Amino acid sequence: MTGTTEARPTIEDYGQKPPSRFAEESGFVVEEVTGTKVAGYVDLGPDHHTPWGVVHGGLYATIVETAGSIGASAAVPERGQFAVGVNNSTDFLRSTTGCRASVTAEPLQQGRTQQLWLVIITDTTTGKVLARGQLRLQNVPLPE
Repeated sequence: MTGTTEARPTIEDYGQKPPSRFAEESGFVVEEVTGTKVAGYVDLGPDHHTPWGVVHGGLYATIVETAGSIGASAAVPERGQFAVGVNNSTDFLRSTTGCRASVTAEPLQQGRTQQLWLVIITDTTTGKVLARGQLRLQNVPLPE
């Protein structure tokens, strides 16, 4: 895209509170939010590397937590609730030095008190899954 600048969507664009600086620094860009899907991407590169030159697994865990929490929280505001992660199990399947990676989060189960979301992070060039995570969340009352 030469000669154009794209405004990055923010969490505010989807009616959510702004992310922490920690989540923002991950580089995860949210493009779609519903109570049953979150989609976006992250441009992985040297800023995300371990000392050995590959993307740090903690970044993937951060994106799993962020995407799942956004979607799960979008599913329950009419109940006066939001969702908080209680368990994050992220598998690092393939290393990379950098790429654009798509992020897709969808619920496996949405109950009255808990939700379980699956998040897949995929290299958009090769179509190969880099990481996948399951995030269990608790639905809790919104703060007053």
